Amino acid sequence: MANPSLLILAGDGIGPEVMSEVKRIITWLGDKRDLHIDVEEDLVGGAAYDVHGTPLADSTMARAQEVDAVLLGAVGGPKYDVLDFSVKPERGLLRLRKEMDLYANLRPAQCFDALADFSSLKKDLVSGLDILIVRELTSGVYFGEPRGIHEENGTRVGINTQRYTEHEIERGARAAFELAMKRDKKLCSMEKANVMESGILWRDVVTEVHADYPEVELSHMYADNGAMQLVRAPKQFDVIYTDNLFGDILSDCAAMLTGSLGMLPSASLGAPMANGRPKAMYEPVHGSAPDIAGTGKANPCACILSLAMALRYSYDAGVEATRLENAVETVLAQGVRTGDLMQKTGGKAASTAEMGDAIIAALTASL
Repeated sequence: MANPSLLILAGDGIGPEVMSEVKRIITWLGDKRDLHIDVEEDLVGGAAYDVHGTPLADSTMARAQEVDAVLLGAVGGPKYDVLDFSVKPERGLLRLRKEMDLYANLRPAQCFDALADFSSLKKDLVSGLDILIVRELTSGVYFGEPRGIHEENGTRVGINTQRYTEHEIERGARAAFELAMKRDKKLCSMEKANVMESGILWRDVVTEVHADYPEVELSHMYADNGAMQLVRAPKQFDVIYTDNLFGDILSDCAAMLTGSLGMLPSASLGAPMANGRPKAMYEPVHGSAPDIAGTGKANPCACILSLAMALRYSYDAGVEATRLENAVETVLAQGVRTGDLMQKTGGKAASTAEMGDAIIAALTASL
């Protein structure tokens, strides 16, 4: 049986540094757990533009369609701000999402006990927090037509169109319900059905899909109220399903409940491949952080936890995914901290590589 395959696109800024620690863990999995992953590497974002004049080469896109999963580091940086919109680094990321048809973006927001003091909310509100936002990723206002800037009666007008088909809402809803079935069986769907026709359709379709998942407790909430509830009582939620625009906003809000973007992974899933597993791309939530690139200060945990999500959703290796997540939690409980985690609680200062060392030591101790 062939080994599972992974295409690594480290990208820009701190991407290559945090990805180096991921590659060490992949090696550990092969050596210690007999889980061998065939890894290829390629370019994306500014790094690809520097070589190919485009943020994603056609050959890279083709390979991304073939592998079991893609793991992306980060894209962008001030060096590329002057580029035309069509070739900015972020266009490579958007092309991957669109052409792989990765329609369900999974953004977990989990607050590790050792980092509960980092949240801007009171500790009792976030301690033990574990929610999952499922964001529809390939439609909505970011992709709808017509769009653009034109002139009307001597003044400029910017247009973006919020557009959803029943199919687009339904397939994301099914992904969200399936995930809810594996968690606490609670799903809250968020839209603006009070003022948007797309929100009315969204609520109708999610309600229809619910008939196939009667064990899941379904609730509906206007997205603006959802934002308020996330900072009032976030632990009331388990899985949240929402559209592209609201999901972008709500997931960033939820991310900061945990105190550090450097700790948060994500997954983007699409339709099943021939092997029955979904097409998938995994990436940390943090950006390219060009101000600390090359200094050894980057926190690799979000990228490492993104690998854990790949183990769970793409490689049927849930046991190893849990082992890796527990290793990260163990290291944090030991007080090991990269710079972004030293602000409030103190601890043992660690470089990017030293954090990787500590996680691998915790993995080994778990055997």
